[in-house]
Amino acid sequence: MSKCEQCIIRQFNSLKALTKEELLRISGCKTSRIIKKGELIFEEGDMLNGVFCVKDGVCKLSKLSANGKDQIVKLVVKGDLLGQRCLIGNESANLSAVALNDMEVCFIPKSEILQDLNNNTNFSMDVLQKMAQDLKESDNVIVNMAQKSVKQRLAEVLIYLYENFGETEDGMLSVVLSREDYANIVGTATESAIRILSQFKKEKFISTDGKRIKILNLKALEQVE
Repeated sequence: MSKCEQCIIRQFNSLKALTKEELLRISGCKTSRIIKKGELIFEEGDMLNGVFCVKDGVCKLSKLSANGKDQIVKLVVKGDLLGQRCLIGNESANLSAVALNDMEVCFIPKSEILQDLNNNTNFSMDVLQKMAQDLKESDNVIVNMAQKSVKQRLAEVLIYLYENFGETEDGMLSVVLSREDYANIVGTATESAIRILSQFKKEKFISTDGKRIKILNLKALEQVE
């Protein structure tokens, strides 16, 4: 088990604002776990007794709508923290988190994080700034849903995956999503997502191999209307 003070991952989240002594204390009480692809990390409505630091892998955060359909709100990547909003608001989880590939996460107990929020203003400010950024991104998603076509939104998801997660050695997108996942991100029916992806393939914007997708023409995707 790696020690928090030696872990490079903390540079990507609010833990970077903690002192060496605080990191040593957290390192002594955190637990690490492997989460398999498709496994639930936590479910909407769960009371979280701590935060998860994503050491490796990607998960999706989603919310169940009134009609029983999952709306994917965000993809969480290596370096992100999960659950800090629940702790600060002292409320149950508003979203469910499911692993998209095999993940490694560290769990830090609630009491330890609250102690640092109370005692380290740099840490508290960093957490608040991250939450403000999340709210800004949520605002953008709402505007996109209202003003952009499904085709534009799907093109943007492909660009986002390419720019944020990169490609495999054979040029495919590193993050593999199901067609249903794509539909749930952009807020459309699975059939519509399949039809649009087929259109992108026909126009040679992308190529596919099963669920895997390769970007062939990034500029064309950026200009989709």
